[in-house]
Amino acid sequence: MALEKLIDSGKSDIDDILDKFSIYNSFHLKIAALIFLGFATNTAYSSNFIFIAEEVNYTCVKYSPHNSTEGCIEWVYDDPSSFVAEFQLAGQEWKRTLVGTIHSLVYMIGLLIVGPLSDRFGRKNAFIITGVFGGIFGLARSFSHSYWSYIALEFLEAFIGDTCSPAYVLMMEIVSTKQRLKFILMCTIGYTFGGFALAIAAGSIPYWRTLLQAIYTPALLFYFYKYFLDESPRWLLIQGRKEDAVKILERAAKENRVKLDKNINEKLSCDTEESGDFLKIIKITFKSKTLCVRFFVCLIWWTASTFVHYGLTINSVSLQGNKYVNFALISVFDLPGLFVITLILIYCKRKVPLIFCFFAAATLCFTQPFLPKGLPWLSITVFMAGKLMSSFYFNITYLYTSELFPTYTRNSIQALCSSLGRIGSIVSPQTPLLIQYWSGLPSLVFGLVSLIGGIVTFLVPDISSDSLPDTASEAEQIGKSKNNCKLYC
Repeated sequence: MALEKLIDSGKSDIDDILDKFSIYNSFHLKIAALIFLGFATNTAYSSNFIFIAEEVNYTCVKYSPHNSTEGCIEWVYDDPSSFVAEFQLAGQEWKRTLVGTIHSLVYMIGLLIVGPLSDRFGRKNAFIITGVFGGIFGLARSFSHSYWSYIALEFLEAFIGDTCSPAYVLMMEIVSTKQRLKFILMCTIGYTFGGFALAIAAGSIPYWRTLLQAIYTPALLFYFYKYFLDESPRWLLIQGRKEDAVKILERAAKENRVKLDKNINEKLSCDTEESGDFLKIIKITFKSKTLCVRFFVCLIWWTASTFVHYGLTINSVSLQGNKYVNFALISVFDLPGLFVITLILIYCKRKVPLIFCFFAAATLCFTQPFLPKGLPWLSITVFMAGKLMSSFYFNITYLYTSELFPTYTRNSIQALCSSLGRIGSIVSPQTPLLIQYWSGLPSLVFGLVSLIGGIVTFLVPDISSDSLPDTASEAEQIGKSKNNCKLYC
């Protein structure tokens, strides 16, 4: 529908107005670049423990004279400058793996803060706060001189350092439905870049303290996003801040040489009926049985996605070959996958691709342990294919969850699903310990979890071209019609 017709009818659809802007012009390219960097840092911060607290061999050189069978009082480490050596973690493997677990555990709790923070104070402000403070606490870790002070700073970083959640919702809301998938592709390449950059940095900077300083210092630049990043007009409208939303749209129109109706300020209306107190609007959302079912399905998706995706990433360094090269390949392997899954989602909606990816990942994970031992290339290929499928369904889960819930609780519900679902990433750092029972056991567990994720997907509607819903009633209707659900703010 043309913008002029919408104006004549007395209503302006924010989705149709955003559709007037090309995502390849300066306004959206600038936003894409800023979000790209946010996603890249998020990947590096969520995964750096793999290299920081990596396994190091050590040997006991002096036993206690009172207990020569168990009491070692002096160890020699293969790498005396490693994390394990500096904090004297010999014989305490649980302390080494606890670093990854504590990050995921507190990250889960932090999402319960970041989501409502974003819905209450804006996507932009939440993005800046999490980016800057995540960088400060991460950088402070590099100066830790005791294991527990390091864990405390890991706790603080994970608690407030999730740039991904507000950045993703901003990315969703700053473009129209028609251009959403292409814009998401442009931004989420940052995840792949972050993983590849982490592998290069870890391989080039052997000392863990210097590595932390190299990857966290740039995060302090997130402070300047306050001058370069725009807030979501859709969020501003639902908050009743029409004039602020119009200013952003007019500035974008001027920057991209797009002509908007001069009366857009009067014609663009806002429905703030369901905005306000966070607990009140969450209660409104969960009064809907339909949205409750979706929430629990999304919760299973998130648990499966975090557990399998991070589990396979962590276990990739145990594959044959150079661990840095393997990690970089695993990251880069996601890049063509992003283009493929974007094309699939454009033409095949959401539900069928998600089910297929879950089931394909399950099949590959079930197969991997039984491959011939003398063919490492085959094992790595199947492993990477399984990782690719997990990346596919993780990306779809992020998108699908955001599309199923209304604007005024979108980031809160997504953060709640992501938070509770992080039980998967909490457990995943412990999966390498299963190898001592059987080398194929982690893969079988990953396959079973993927299978469950695929089965529950049958319980949600298939959607693709529906506009993002603002209210619970609009959210209940998506997927029920072949026509788009029109969104009027």
